[in-house]
Amino acid sequence: MSRMEEHPTVINYYMSRGGNYRAENVLSPSGKLDTTWLRDVCIEAGADDAGFVAIDRPSLSGDKDDILGYFPRTKSLVSFVCRMNREPIRSPARSVSNLEFHHIGDKVNEVARRIVSALEERGIRAVNPSMGFPMEMGNFPEKIWVVSHKTVAVAAGLGHMGIHRNVIHPKFGNFILLGTVLVDAELESYDNPIDYNPCLECKLCVAACPVGAIAPDGYFNFSACYTHNYREFMSGFTSWVEGIADSRDARDYLRKFSDSESASMWQSLSYGANYKAAYCMAVCPAGEDVIGPFLENRREYLDDVVKPLQKKEETVYVVPNSDAEAHAAKRFPHKTVKAVSNGLRPKSISGFLDGLKLTFQRDKSEGMDATYHFTFTGKESVQATVVIRNGTIEIRKELTGVPNLHITAESSAWLGFIRKEHGIIMPLLLKKIRLKGSIALLKAFGRCFPS
Repeated sequence: MSRMEEHPTVINYYMSRGGNYRAENVLSPSGKLDTTWLRDVCIEAGADDAGFVAIDRPSLSGDKDDILGYFPRTKSLVSFVCRMNREPIRSPARSVSNLEFHHIGDKVNEVARRIVSALEERGIRAVNPSMGFPMEMGNFPEKIWVVSHKTVAVAAGLGHMGIHRNVIHPKFGNFILLGTVLVDAELESYDNPIDYNPCLECKLCVAACPVGAIAPDGYFNFSACYTHNYREFMSGFTSWVEGIADSRDARDYLRKFSDSESASMWQSLSYGANYKAAYCMAVCPAGEDVIGPFLENRREYLDDVVKPLQKKEETVYVVPNSDAEAHAAKRFPHKTVKAVSNGLRPKSISGFLDGLKLTFQRDKSEGMDATYHFTFTGKESVQATVVIRNGTIEIRKELTGVPNLHITAESSAWLGFIRKEHGIIMPLLLKKIRLKGSIALLKAFGRCFPS
């Protein structure tokens, strides 16, 4: 057997290190990556704008450990945007808008891949997480994304989030999709957030949302958005599968689902999952390239862009007894409201507590002023305080204040109850769940988190 030093691959590797295309040519005298070169790489790869952030930026601290868990060599992050065509996104025909989402989504992934290839050619290691899906579904329903593109984009100076929770680019508005590349190199310089929010707070997103996910005061109802807009993704898909499994026969299935719904699921499975609305993005007039028609004739803008979406007859998916159900019935009586499960089932006590704010229905909490103490035992030993007061929710992972109801529960028994795998009577009889306080407060708690 020949020595490794004589192997052609090893010989070629050491020869290439003396070539003129290695990292040395894109590094500054200080040994850091040339940002002008890197920005050109992003633009040549197809990005419409790009910015750079160091992994140690405080605004990324919440995601830093997760990012390093996936790519420990990350020193810098490249954030970039690809612009979408506006009129397709605004179309009441969701097939048209979803085609644009899918097309630009594919482009973002291709741009990120090209950037990584350019870096690899110069001996710089880099990773391109997907623009959206696929994600780490092994973690579902907890954190499934490798990197939070919105957080990175804001830190990199590519815009700010509007009240509809989409990033608004100062020039392109919210008609963008975001990508991120993790890079094993420090850069010559980094970008900072822009010093103003492009969001006009015009509230057109509030007016257009069929499920009231965005309130005029900026409150965001995650559950409402997730249940309708993402009906053919993740939990919505699971809910549909469970509907099939629970059907006695074809007639029973047809009583639950229309032919249109079945065909729509087939379409999402065949061509990529489709959004049901995204109307907040469609009507947003923010951004220098976008705002003209809105400023020149607001009535015409409303007639052309907003009203066709409001008037559209369509099925709107809501959780039973949720704020979204009441909103859709009141504001859009011509739309068909269909009650479904949001399918969100925590698999851990930590996930249960973290998910409370996402599923909280503040209108259902009207008049409540209650403090709940939770003491979980068993596999997950956790204490927490949940305060529901004046339409707000506060969660602390410790016991504070005087409780109106103290719930002590084996973590597995509580999760089984929350996941609707069993009722609460048997765990109460077996003392796996114990209540100190009125059971009426437990029922009131449940009304705030319909699923």
